[in-house]
Amino acid sequence: MFSQINKETYIIVLAYIAAFLGMCGHASSEFFVVLTGVSGIEVTIWRFGIGGFALLIVSLIYPSSRDLIGPLKIEFFSIVALSIFGMSFGQFLFHWALDYASVVQVATMITIMPIIVVFVAKFVEGVKITVPKIISGVGAFLGCMFLLTDGYLEKLSGSGESLIGILLTLASAFIGALYLVLVKPFVNKFGPIRMTTYTFFFGFLALYPFIGLIWGIWVNPLELFERGEIEYFSIITLGVWNTCIAFILWLWGLSRIPDIARGNYLFFLKPVIALGLAYYILKDDITINQLFAIIAITGFVLMEVFYTPLAKIFRKQN
Repeated sequence: MFSQINKETYIIVLAYIAAFLGMCGHASSEFFVVLTGVSGIEVTIWRFGIGGFALLIVSLIYPSSRDLIGPLKIEFFSIVALSIFGMSFGQFLFHWALDYASVVQVATMITIMPIIVVFVAKFVEGVKITVPKIISGVGAFLGCMFLLTDGYLEKLSGSGESLIGILLTLASAFIGALYLVLVKPFVNKFGPIRMTTYTFFFGFLALYPFIGLIWGIWVNPLELFERGEIEYFSIITLGVWNTCIAFILWLWGLSRIPDIARGNYLFFLKPVIALGLAYYILKDDITINQLFAIIAITGFVLMEVFYTPLAKIFRKQN
């Protein structure tokens, strides 16, 4: 009995570590998208193409994930639908948003996704929405208001592009939250490596002709070797680290954490990491509203995390 408890605790700890590393991959993705030097629309193809190819190799290396045909025979339409209309479309909007908004704005707005996960999990899985989760939801709402106001002020001054980027990110967050809840049983059943591989493989097959026909962007893989050193390594890093490795760690971690909503709270560290990368490396300007948004979201989440132990202490004192 004791050894069983230790084993379960060990797995949960590993799951949180994996999810944290996956979050770090998410947090640096906006940074590398900007360094690629290409538009968000085009970088989606590079990311899904390289990431999907890397994931395919990883799947074939591990015996447990080598059978990529078997799951498709069982859940073909569900897997394809989740891959294309879930993660792929959400990532497309996420990359597109970076053509209009700053790294900090996009990284902060996408952070509301865990809050949306709470409500999606309520309707899909019946997970109870507790008072602490409502508290963190208030913080996410305030953070959104600060960023939307920031974009609105820029619009009044003659530049409304950041507001467009924020709204695109908000749409990406809603789609991503729905995907994370709906994909969990498939990750548990078929494994994170296979599900991540399906996501980016089918996503690439759908996005390549979609972007080509609508925007006229037909990416030539050979052009990768013609790019500068920074652009070349940024595209490779975006595909291998931010996509292949980070998504596997993120999905595996969340699938093993008992409360998916609480596991997603690691996502709230994302804007802090993105802000540091943007400020110290990209030399982006950080506005007061952006700082207020980060403080509001992360501060209320900390209140949620420590709500239960603090409430117990308060009750004992009274």
